[in-house]
Amino acid sequence: MSDLKAIGEQFVEFYYQTFDSNRSGLASLYRSVSMMTWEGSPYQGAESIVEKITSLPFQRVAHKTTTVDVQPSLPNVKSAVIVVTGQLLVDEETKPQQFTQMFQLVEDNGYFIYNDVFRLNYA
Repeated sequence: MSDLKAIGEQFVEFYYQTFDSNRSGLASLYRSVSMMTWEGSPYQGAESIVEKITSLPFQRVAHKTTTVDVQPSLPNVKSAVIVVTGQLLVDEETKPQQFTQMFQLVEDNGYFIYNDVFRLNYA
């Protein structure tokens, strides 16, 4: 489990560093079977997901993770569920927005994102 936790934490660090600096660089993390729900809207397949991520209406974004929880997910496949909470700042905003994101990673010649669910947390 500690190895899986380390993999999950490394994944989260890489994901948000890449998201913040070069969103199109996330394409290699998704496959044709990958699914993402972004604020309630579903997307399937790497091309559709990356198109959504790269078309978000901001130029700059900075994520700061608060918590990262990692658990094994499927009994017969190397996989993990990762739940992330944190804050993000976009463009010139000074008040961070709270977010939650869940990933399911599945191993297939390296881990890829099978599921990705993102929500802003409105108070």
